[in-house]
Amino acid sequence: MGVPAANRESESPRSPEAKLGMHVEDLWDIQEPQLSPTEKLNACFESVPVSDFPSAPSNQVIEIRSDTSLAQAVQILAQHKILSAPVVDVDAPEDASWIDRYIGVVEFAGIVVWILHQSEPPSPRTPNSPTSPSSATAIAAAANGLKGLDLAGLLENGSDFAATTSGNFFEALTSSEFYKNTRVRDISGSFRWAPFLALQKDNTFLTMLLLLSKYKMKSVPVVDLGEGKIDNIITQAAVIHMLAECTGLQWFESWGTKKLSELGLPPMTADRIVKVYEDEPVLQAFKLMRKKKVGGVPVIESGGSKAVGNISLRDVQFLLTAPEIYHDYRSITAKNFLTAVRSHLEKQHEVYPMLSAMVTCKRDDTIKDLILRLDSEKIHRVYVVDNDGNLEGVITLRDIISRLVHEPRGYFGDFFDGVLPLPENTRV
Repeated sequence: MGVPAANRESESPRSPEAKLGMHVEDLWDIQEPQLSPTEKLNACFESVPVSDFPSAPSNQVIEIRSDTSLAQAVQILAQHKILSAPVVDVDAPEDASWIDRYIGVVEFAGIVVWILHQSEPPSPRTPNSPTSPSSATAIAAAANGLKGLDLAGLLENGSDFAATTSGNFFEALTSSEFYKNTRVRDISGSFRWAPFLALQKDNTFLTMLLLLSKYKMKSVPVVDLGEGKIDNIITQAAVIHMLAECTGLQWFESWGTKKLSELGLPPMTADRIVKVYEDEPVLQAFKLMRKKKVGGVPVIESGGSKAVGNISLRDVQFLLTAPEIYHDYRSITAKNFLTAVRSHLEKQHEVYPMLSAMVTCKRDDTIKDLILRLDSEKIHRVYVVDNDGNLEGVITLRDIISRLVHEPRGYFGDFFDGVLPLPENTRV
């Protein structure tokens, strides 16, 4: 039995998220008894508008001007410890609608795409294309010479480029006029949405949760149509924290006390996990994340199956903000990358998620255990290991949400109309 609503009214919730959880509890109590727990939760979250979600801290609702340099954008994202930020069109009129005011969202994923374009060999089919990646690299070389680099040789031996890239490449790239003069608007082709997919205040929690899980959004902007501006940004971390603050409530406990294995987690076998080995180039990790559309990959020991670290999209900042830390490495392998970054963070006396130690769990842990761990460690993924420490799977927030709610048939209707590109696997 849940706590009676009358008694809960006299309680003082420990946080805005807990207050929200108590509201869901009230809705849970009045659901039809024949509904399954998942159907009950769907109905509850469909009754809560996203305007009720607590506002993000002011230091996380950051907007980046379209004329900001890529170098400055990287610094802003790293400084505020955020993965992405909306880009404001500096040429938009003051009274522009939100669609005309923003040109997209810049995120570390898009910056990774841009960097990889600078490092890829020429395409044999389009050797002289002005928009080919090699042409962009040639422009970079022409703009600054990328002093000290045999760029032509690197391009000619493109297949070996990632394996031989040293800290010199990133020192040259980040000191080049090309990098400093490239504006955020210049990489707008790497943005996923145009300008981005946003929620309005009266959209529901269920819509927000489905966008974060099934439709693979890393964060969801909430727009104020009257102001034509973003009112809130709901991140994966914020949702994890909300769930963590709801422990003890009946609706949460009915689901959260189940073991991961009972809920079919992790969702894939170990051999299907996207991963890199410690002796592979770190650029291979970022290429895999780009190709497979995942936010992070485990680093596996050579010749074994134990994870020794994790590399995520946000970690590209360390190639761009501190390239000198790889100066002594002839090649930046995944292992060298982890070693250099850990040493750098220790010298800076910084605690950084996932690089300090691998965060793992077991199949017989509960969803509640997992959510509390994700929240306390400020991370989005946990690796599942067996009793010997061998990697068995990975669980992300998306996987957790997918076991919490489901998409009713035809739920989104015309929600995605006019949005390009359509999300993969959409049924609408």
